[in-house]
Order: sequence, then C-alpha cells, then structure tokens
Amino acid sequence: MILPAADAAIKKYQFDVQVRNVSRLCHAKPIVTVNGMFPGPTIYAREGDRVIINVTNHAQYNMSIHWHGIKQFRNGWADGPAYITQCPIQTGSAYTYDFNVTGQRGTLWWHAHILWLRATVYGALVIMPKPGTPFPFPQPYSEVNLLLGEWWNNDIEALVKQGNSRGLPPNMSDAHTINGKPGPLFPCSEKHTFAMEVESGKTYLLRIINAALNDELFFAIAGHDMTVVEIDAVYTKPFTTQALLIAPGQTTNVLVQANQAPNRYFMAARPFMDAPLPVDKQMATGILQYKGVPNTVLPSLPQLPASNDTAFALSYNKKLRSLNTPQFPVNVPLKVDRNLFYTIGLGRNPCLTCVNGTRLTGSLNNISFVMPNIGLLQAHYSKIKGVFRTDFPDRPSTPFNYTSAPLTANLGTSQGTRLSKLAFNSTVELVLQDTNLLTVESHPFHLHGYNFFVVGSGIGNFDPAKDPANYNLIDPPERNTVGVPTGGWTAIRFRADNPGVWFMHCHLELHTGWGLKMAFVVEDGEGPDQSVLPPPKDLPPC
Repeated sequence: MILPAADAAIKKYQFDVQVRNVSRLCHAKPIVTVNGMFPGPTIYAREGDRVIINVTNHAQYNMSIHWHGIKQFRNGWADGPAYITQCPIQTGSAYTYDFNVTGQRGTLWWHAHILWLRATVYGALVIMPKPGTPFPFPQPYSEVNLLLGEWWNNDIEALVKQGNSRGLPPNMSDAHTINGKPGPLFPCSEKHTFAMEVESGKTYLLRIINAALNDELFFAIAGHDMTVVEIDAVYTKPFTTQALLIAPGQTTNVLVQANQAPNRYFMAARPFMDAPLPVDKQMATGILQYKGVPNTVLPSLPQLPASNDTAFALSYNKKLRSLNTPQFPVNVPLKVDRNLFYTIGLGRNPCLTCVNGTRLTGSLNNISFVMPNIGLLQAHYSKIKGVFRTDFPDRPSTPFNYTSAPLTANLGTSQGTRLSKLAFNSTVELVLQDTNLLTVESHPFHLHGYNFFVVGSGIGNFDPAKDPANYNLIDPPERNTVGVPTGGWTAIRFRADNPGVWFMHCHLELHTGWGLKMAFVVEDGEGPDQSVLPPPKDLPPC
C-alpha cells in the first residue's frame, strides 16, 4: 500500500470483529478475527497522521483493542485495555478509536486487550516517516512484516476458563507461528508455511513483532546475518547478529541482505526459557526463497541459541542502544523526582474449587491487582468514588533476599485495585525486581501511554548503593516493553508528561490474568493542553 504524500492525512479503517473457521495442524476451529483475517489487517500511517478505526463487534465475546506502543497523548480513551481506559465493546456494538500518531515512526502493533483473545486478534501497525524523511539506515529494496504468534488446537478461552477454575495454567500452545503459519515441521502444515521471495543483491527490511502470548522467542534466518536498526519503533545504533531475542509485545526491525548462494533458507522461531519450567522446543519456520529457485529444494535450518541460553540473552540485550543523533535525540531524565521499586512475585492464594486448594497468583509489591467493573480512566476523569485507591506502595512493605533459594512458604498476596499517583511532568525511575517466590522467571513488562529508557539491568538483587553508577544515561534503549531478566532486575526512567490512567503489566498473558499488573494515575498539569481530553460520545457503556 503506497500512501499519498501529504503533511498530515486521516487514515480510516473498518474493523469487523467476526468469527471464522480456520484450520491449522490438522484441526479446524472457529476463531475470533478482524475482517476474517488471521493475523488481522496491517494498519499503515505516517508520522503526524490521524488514525480513525471503527471497531464493530460481531463476536460472542466482549472486545477491546489496544494500539500497542502508541503514546495516546491526553487521549487514554483510545488506548484500549478493557476496564482500564474503557469498558469493552459488547456484542453487536461499535466504538471508534480516534488517535494521532505524533512524534513516532516505525513498527508497532495492535491486539485485543481482553481475556486471551489476542491469541488470534492481532496485526501490525506500521508508521512510515514523514514524507521526505529517509530512514537513518540504507533504504531497503522492499519490506516484510513478520508476526510471531501462538496456536492452540483447542478453544483457548475454554482452556483458560477451565484452568482458572482449577487454579492452574492452561495447556501450552500447540505451535508457534510466523504470520499465522507454523511451517512444514508441523503436521498438515506444508500448505501453512510463510514464504518470502528475495532477489540476489537486494536488501530487505523485516518488521518483526512478537505477538505470542507467553513466550520470549529467538529468531534467525539460515545463512543470513541480520542488522538490528529499530526496536519498539525507536531507531537503534545498528549492529549485526545471527539471532535475535524478542519478548511478547516487543518489535524489532532488521535489515537482511540477500547475499548468499541462491537457495531456499528457513527462518525459524522458538522459545527462550531459562527458568526451571517446561518449554516448547519445536521450531516455527518460514522460508526465505531466492528468485528462480524451485520449490523442490529442501531449505537449510538456522542455528538458534539453546532454549536456556541466558548468556546469549544478556549479551544481545546489552547491544541495544538508542541512535542518539541530533535528529533522534535521547532525552533521558538525569534528575529523578520519584524512585519506585517493585518486586515481581508469583504466589498462591486459597481457593476452594482449585486443585490443592490454592490458586496461582502474580503480584507487584505483593499486591495482586483486581480489575474494576468500570473503566479506571472514567472513574478518574469523572471523579467516581470507590472504584480505586491511589495508595500503591512505592516499595515492598517487607524487604527480603529477593533472589536467593526458592521461597515456598507464606505465598499469600494481598488483593486490591490500587494505583500509583504521579505528579504531572515528574521524572520517575522504576526498578523492577524479579523474586524467587515459587520460581524466578523472565517477565516482559509493558507500560501503556509511554516509552521509557532502559538505563540498567542486572542479575541478583538490585543494589541502590552500587548499581546506579553503572547506568547508561547516554544512549540507553528506548522502548515500551522490557524484559526483566530471570532472577534479576531492570531499571527504567520516564517523564510523566502524559496525563491519564496508564496500565503497566507483565505481557505474558498467563501472569497478567493472575494479577501481575498495576496502573499509574498521572495527574493533569496546569496548562491548557496538559489535561485528559473529554471522553468521546461513543465510549462503550459499562
């Protein structure tokens, strides 16, 4: 789709949420889709455009769609997480998401933000630079979107419901997918294989999105290096790698040169898991095929890091640095107004219907977040009492040795709809600390309404006396979703200049459902354009 050159255009889309029968891995089942497509349609816009997407819900589930990574300045009404910024769109109803794309360009994505419906309701959101503004890297000959996802043979909503009633996680997915296709290493999947054709000597831009629900993924292409040029729609200092690591919610743009012997090469994705938990070792594959090579040639497989290759994960993430040029500066807050320290825990709460009489939970500072029955942003904007409290603690009430031997006693968490209030334009440092409550595990955290700078991370317990000395305050990566390493910590900084209610949660769907989430209320500023905009007329009722 070539866009007409205009300074700021309005891009309009119609999203019909509808159930379609789809077959994969020898199983056919009805799935929820947008416009009957799986994955859903790509949204194209330019920096500066206004995007208007009318979502009409014909499915049996309530629906809500999040435009992942769009900053939604003053406009949380268009952000999409159900019961945070809006009530969901009920069956037979519609809602129009209307937002501006300001000061952002690159690869983002959209997905359902209610239940586990994002298993099939997701797509790419590609923002081109302003007309006449080149990429800060060699112009590619062509570009391709690669959405990495997960497939369940059974109805995932039924599995989740069953799991929740028993207090256990649902079954692991049956396959990973590339653009909705698992590739020929899976049964009945010869015909469900994504292939891209390349011409010798040309350079391609791959826009890679991890739309999986619960897995960080390694990705590689046999015989071909990749040059990373952007993450989460922010340009990076280019570096070359044979494999990349991408957490759920993250995007990575890479340049690939078709500079190998003309042949067929597999691209492959499979999970990274360095905690003592079960992991799916099967590879989803697609094919990179040189023009003129017959389909009968067997492709070669890439070397992916081992499933538990922590060293690769840490060294890869260390290479990510913002471009930091006059045109694309890095505005890291150097002075911090508010220091936050949140522990990430898994726990068990009593549950009469559950196996073993307990339910697995997730918590931040030992609080499992309870979803309200009306949108938090409405409650905040209209000053509705009794929906949430603003006493989320800045640090855990009881410090302990967070990452020593596994802790299996006293795993109860407190529950509540508790938010943290941030003063407008204040600068915030948040340290996310993994803990060994039940088990250490890597957690990708996503903050709505903002990008943030990843100024530091490490293994073990964060040391406020020593660790900040090693922060990168020059060219840290800027993102909207960051992995907290297994048994370690990550420090992020941002300026709270976007008023509203903004969700922060683990982007592993399993953990979000267990309560590993919270939200910030960013207060209005004094100025005329520093307060939350009024809600749209068609905001879905609760």
